[in-house]
Amino acid sequence: MKHRQRTFVAAATAAALVLLGGCGSGDDNAAGGGSDAASGNKLAVVATTPEVADFVRNIGGSDVTVTQIIKPNVDPHDYEPTPADIQAIGNAAIVVKNGVGLEKWLDQTIESAGFKGTVVDSSQGVTLREGGHEESEGGQDEGEGEHEGEEHDPHIWHSPLNAKTMVANIEKGLAAADPAHAAAFAGNLKNYSAQLDKLDADNEAAFAKIPADQRKLVTNHDAFGYYIDRYKLQFVGSVIPSLDTSAELSAQQLNDLVAKIKATGTKAIFAESSLPPKSAEAIANQAGVKVISGEDALFGDSLGAEGTPEGTYLGAEQHNTQVIVAGLGG
Repeated sequence: MKHRQRTFVAAATAAALVLLGGCGSGDDNAAGGGSDAASGNKLAVVATTPEVADFVRNIGGSDVTVTQIIKPNVDPHDYEPTPADIQAIGNAAIVVKNGVGLEKWLDQTIESAGFKGTVVDSSQGVTLREGGHEESEGGQDEGEGEHEGEEHDPHIWHSPLNAKTMVANIEKGLAAADPAHAAAFAGNLKNYSAQLDKLDADNEAAFAKIPADQRKLVTNHDAFGYYIDRYKLQFVGSVIPSLDTSAELSAQQLNDLVAKIKATGTKAIFAESSLPPKSAEAIANQAGVKVISGEDALFGDSLGAEGTPEGTYLGAEQHNTQVIVAGLGG
């Protein structure tokens, strides 16, 4: 996989050099200069994931232009950059990433783009979960966001408390790059942090209606560790037994998961929007439980389509809680 990514980036770099010679746009989501006339003197920011891009839009407001690399319902674990991504990074003032090793492709892409600006790691200061639930049973590690690698769970945004840390890091990075708008960024941070507090309180209230022995979750992959820890759910297992989406269940693991679903009285398997539901449906059929998919699929690695309520972080997380609570019988 790493060799394939390096080969792709090298080829994409050559193509990007051609694009850089004759391509330009004032589009809000197009690559623009660090702060040029084409973008109305707005700070040009590249954000890697849908969640991080939404955070930047909320904190930056009308004073930034945001180029989002990974589109909705695209698996970030297996992403490969495009020539347009390299062009956008090369023209940006700031690159904002999720961190914790989620963007394995980013460092090489930044190097290929010749990017000399600031990289903001939104995970700085987040208390990281070490490994998946199978290994740690929800235990936490006090390491900081810079300790990247697959031994830590990168799905940090699924706790609104972590999201507050992420947006604070983003506000700090934007203010350093554009001091003239620092007061606006600070005001946006205050308002958005209050919305994150409300999300957290609403989630807690929703799960308070579910008896503790019914809060059992089976998902496509182990993406909800921070959410599970925050709201005191029980992780029964996942269709893909990994923090990323590259692993597959062995026959023995499949049988074990089916047996565990039956033994624990788990009511449903929750599919995810960025992953096909076929494996979840097969396991659900064997276990005799329902699979929740389609429009009710959870947003594990992504957000919903642009322009929909679920296309925002707040909307996607509200959707997840509503679906999980309904699926668990609340």
